[in-house]
Amino acid sequence: MPHSTRAALRAAVPTRLALAAALALSSLCGAASAQTELVIATVNNGHMIEMQKLSKNFEQSNPDIKLKWVTLEEGVLRQRVTTDIATKGGQFDVMTIGMYEAPIWGKKGWLQELKTDAAYDVDDLLPAVRNGLSIDGKLFAAPFYGESSMLMYRKDLADKAGVQVPERPTWPQIKDLAAKMHDPKNGVYGICLRGKPGWGDNMAFLTTLVNTFGGQWFDMQWKPQLESKPWKDAITFYVDLLKNYGPPGSAANSFNEILALTNSGKCGMWVDATIAASFVADPKQSKVADQMAFAQAPTMNTPKGANWLWSWNLAIPAGSKKVDAAQKFITWSTSKDYIQLVAKTNGWANVPTGTRKSTYASPEFQKAARFAAAEKTAIDSANPTDSTLPKSPYVGVQFAAIPEFQAIGIAVGQQMSAALAGKTTVDAALKASQVAADREMKKAGYYK
Repeated sequence: MPHSTRAALRAAVPTRLALAAALALSSLCGAASAQTELVIATVNNGHMIEMQKLSKNFEQSNPDIKLKWVTLEEGVLRQRVTTDIATKGGQFDVMTIGMYEAPIWGKKGWLQELKTDAAYDVDDLLPAVRNGLSIDGKLFAAPFYGESSMLMYRKDLADKAGVQVPERPTWPQIKDLAAKMHDPKNGVYGICLRGKPGWGDNMAFLTTLVNTFGGQWFDMQWKPQLESKPWKDAITFYVDLLKNYGPPGSAANSFNEILALTNSGKCGMWVDATIAASFVADPKQSKVADQMAFAQAPTMNTPKGANWLWSWNLAIPAGSKKVDAAQKFITWSTSKDYIQLVAKTNGWANVPTGTRKSTYASPEFQKAARFAAAEKTAIDSANPTDSTLPKSPYVGVQFAAIPEFQAIGIAVGQQMSAALAGKTTVDAALKASQVAADREMKKAGYYK
């Protein structure tokens, strides 16, 4: 073989090797680029953090999908996802949104309709929650966990007062029992209720109180109703109740503050989110866990809207380029199988509740959660499309699912908190609230 040919062959070997290496590398890159990265925006609460830990199971079953988590405080999350979806920013492939946003954004065409298969069993979703996340029968978000509100009370104090609390008490009955339980000298207050201003703080509770007194936020012409008789009666009742039988400084209390008071044995009764039941009934967290009992939220003139309804949900923005992968992840994380996975990993007492009939039908869950029956009754009785005695134009129990509600709810919440703190009268607070709500609704073009 001539020297030149041998030299050419020797030169060709590295070239062939380089070519083979390049081809191998490009096929690897192809495989890597075939892996879809899903960016998931979520809230930093216990159930969601658990989902992140367990999501390695999803990635193992779906090696072509990689999950990237953006975990934020509730207020920051709401701001970021609202900005992103309104500007079609495309930062997130899956968003954690509340029951407030789901119908508004679904109506605006900002969310993908969710398509579920037979295994997912959409009919297993609790009807109240499913309805709150649907528009014209189309599901725009899948519930990860849901809650209503209910009465949590100390049975030892009710027994001592000689009172048998009915399954669905009335507000006058609650007032009488609060008077009997109230013992501030011994550090026990008859009743604890939210007073801290915010549309999701004091106004979540107060809207349910107004509903059951027969009131509403807006009439069918979208006119605010804050100076109506039901509002005056409900807020007057609330201010008197807490002034006489509540803890000092109630105007600064919301969920976390009252949870701490209840767990330390300082609250005779508390009406709040059903999710609190698992904390107050846990002996590791509550010194009165074995004394806690549960009933439905109290009613006044109507049972309509007495129990609120909320859920944290997963949704896909309309402009997403990764719909199939996002749909796959949402189906996994809100399925019956996911609930079984949490039960197997952390026990039935820690599964996400408030979403599926099958969870409440589970004997293991019923055994682990003695509040389960009361919680399910509360959720089932809430109807976001029929939550007020007079007909209302909005969807929502403790909020009105319109974009303007946040600003109105915050403004009214500040006035109610001021009335509770004695800085203004109930009448003056409601008048200022009416003016603020009227201004927002006119500005938004609901009427002239």
